Formats: sequence, structure tokens, C-alpha cells
Amino acid sequence: GPLIRGRVLCLSADEHVLLVAMHHIVSDGWSMGVLVREVGALYGAFVTGAADPLAPLAVQYADYAVWQRDWLQGEVLEQQLGYWRGHLSGAPTLLALPTDRPRPARQSYRGASVEFTLDAALTAGVKRCAEAHGVTVFMVLYAAWSVLLSRLSGQSDVVVGVPVANRRQAEVEGLIGFFVNTVALRLRVDEGWSVSQLLAQVRELTLAGFAHQDLPFEQVVEALNPARSLGHSPVFQTLLVLQNTPMSAVELPGLRLSGQPVEASTAQFDLSLLLQDSGQGLVGALNYASDLFDAATMERWVG
Repeated sequence: GPLIRGRVLCLSADEHVLLVAMHHIVSDGWSMGVLVREVGALYGAFVTGAADPLAPLAVQYADYAVWQRDWLQGEVLEQQLGYWRGHLSGAPTLLALPTDRPRPARQSYRGASVEFTLDAALTAGVKRCAEAHGVTVFMVLYAAWSVLLSRLSGQSDVVVGVPVANRRQAEVEGLIGFFVNTVALRLRVDEGWSVSQLLAQVRELTLAGFAHQDLPFEQVVEALNPARSLGHSPVFQTLLVLQNTPMSAVELPGLRLSGQPVEASTAQFDLSLLLQDSGQGLVGALNYASDLFDAATMERWVG
């Protein structure tokens, strides 16, 4: 602790850097947008001497926690557990990607990232493909990522972790807190499928997985009880993130603002594909475990 802390670095009379560190156990990606919006509102009020502009919260995070605990039990809990046991039963323990070095017995979590951009034309093509097949952009990206992982590993059974915002009640949309969950989507890739057949399968399994997103992933792991290893994460070792949580533009009176880039030096998984629509195209990064992969390999896989 503390779970949230701030520091202002004074670089010169008119240049400062604000550092805010918030523990992931009390916040998630969605929370960042809420925090930025509320800091902007409070700062604007402070410099003009106005009253606190933020309305009292209708519910607190503790209220949500109590509700979740009361709801997720009995028949509801068994239904959610039953789905994930059926979906993931018999799935491969490890996605055996071709690594540049042998997998160490214990992960160090050292990592790096390769950034890339899908240009406007390619991004538009992805969106047209999604519309033509009655699926979302995420489903097209998930299908492509899973097929690539299948080809690289030589395995037809691929499990990918997908974070979900898990804010399905309007009352919690304005809360700072840890709501995000991860669902493990399993695709059995058939080389004989057409693109239409692939996307139909992806649509079906994605909608089913998202319909059962309420069960915390740690409870899924407990229910499956897979063989544990210090060398890799359980259930899945690759992640796909499409960052589409609402972010507020930061505009504070009398100030010019800019972001401060932070270089990734850790990796929670073997591979994490992180994507976001910038408006001019999809921008992203491939985060990788340095123990396993070289940057040159990641550049090639990005291509």
C-alpha cells in the first residue's frame, strides 16, 4: 500500500509530470477513464473556486461485491461452472509455440513489446469482413489470432484468454474498482473451414463465453484443477485484448497536456496481442516473454 498514490515531478517552472499509481486489485482499464474524467472535473472546479461537481455515488464497490457474492451461488454458480467445465475439458495444457529458447522451469515475467499499426485500408477491410459475416470486429480479430497461433504451434485446439469489462449493470459504470474478468475461449481450428464457417464458429463460442463471463477466472481454474507449473500460466498462455473501454479526453483549464509513454518491461503471458482503434486504424502491440522469444521473431509474427 497505499492502494493509490500520486506524485508531481517539477521539471521546470512551467513543466510538470503527474504520476498516479493505482493497484490493479482496486482498479481496471475502465477505471482509468473514470479517474481521468473525475480529476478533470475536480481540477476545473478547484481553479475557479467552484463547489465539488461530482454527484454522490449511487452504489459503492462494496455494494457490488456483496451483490456478486449473494447472486453467484447455488443454481447460478453451478450453471456457470458447468459451462466452463464442458468448454475447457480436455483442452491442451500448453500451447507449444516455437520458442527461441527452451522454456525455463520458473517464469521470470521479464518482457518487452513490439508496436505496430494496421493502416486505414486494412482496418476498413477488417470492418467490412465483420459486417459481411454478421460478426463483430473483435470476432474477426480473435479468429485471425487463433488461426495464426494454430499454424505457429501446429495445434488445432487453441485456448486464448480474453479480458471482459464485466460491467453489466448501469450502476457500476461510473465506479473505480476491479470488475474486469478473463474468459478462456477455446477454438478447435479445422483447416477445411471456409472463412464463413470459421467466423460462424467463432461467433457461437464468443457469445456463449461472454454469456458466462460472471464467474471469476480463478474459480474456473479451481474447478478445472489443471496440472500446475511455475513455467507457464494455467489454462491459457496467450491473451487477446481489444481495448474499447470509454476514455475521456483530458482538457484542464490553463494547461497543455500530453501523455507520457511507458516502455513495457514485463509480460504476464507468453504472448499478449493488444489492439485499439485509433480512428485512423487499429494500433497495437505484441507483448512477449523475453525468456522465450527474441524481438526479431516477434517482428516476423507481427507481419
